[in-house]
Amino acid sequence: MVTKFLSSLPTDLDPQCLPRHVAVIMDGNGRWATQRSWPRVAGHRQGAKTLKTLLRCCKDWGIESLTAYAFSTENWRRSPEEVNFLMLLFKRLLRQELAEMQREGVQITFIGDLSGLPEVLQQEIYYATQVTAHNRAIQFNVAVNYGSRAEIAQACRRVAEQVEQGKLSAASVSEDLIEQYLDTADTPAPDLLIRTSGELRLSNFLLWQLAYTELYFTDILWPDFDRAAFHQALLVYQNRDRRFGTVSTPLSNSAAQAVL
Repeated sequence: MVTKFLSSLPTDLDPQCLPRHVAVIMDGNGRWATQRSWPRVAGHRQGAKTLKTLLRCCKDWGIESLTAYAFSTENWRRSPEEVNFLMLLFKRLLRQELAEMQREGVQITFIGDLSGLPEVLQQEIYYATQVTAHNRAIQFNVAVNYGSRAEIAQACRRVAEQVEQGKLSAASVSEDLIEQYLDTADTPAPDLLIRTSGELRLSNFLLWQLAYTELYFTDILWPDFDRAAFHQALLVYQNRDRRFGTVSTPLSNSAAQAVL
């Protein structure tokens, strides 16, 4: 049975308790295709459609930002055929979807070492970011050739250069300062991270930014992650108690005395 979902927020979700920023590790494209005896690239094509659906869902439901882990620095180790296909797929999608993203008010940005990408893809990325720079309906961040350790190391190098040049003192180096040199400097940290396909790790993704993010893991393969699956993830999120190192309710006087 196919369940239809309206563009409006489901009634069992509290609009005041939605994550502002959702990040996704889109895992399982290859396995999804293999299960059907299809080539791995078929899974990537379907995965791209799933991402488009999720982006529209986030926009419809009032979520401000979506960050997708599209290609990691480690993904270069895959077969040349698969890597080349992914680069072509990124370029094709940017060309095909840009007009629609512009109409829907999507601001698209990229994080990662873009200099390592094919020149033609770099040009498409630059054009897409410039065209959509003033859109405000939703921010769509795409991590391409991204590795969090490399990002943090690069931020530290930039801070160190400022100290060497006498523009900063070592004593002034703080967490807030380092964050200014990260790829995500202009984006709030994710409130919710979703990883599909049953894998239970972060895979070098947003290690700094996920310090207080709620983590949600599901066995669903990414191409099958539809609005119903996203709805379930948000329901779980809304039942989490986000304390950020504090306590939910203060200790009563008697309880405090007992602790002392």
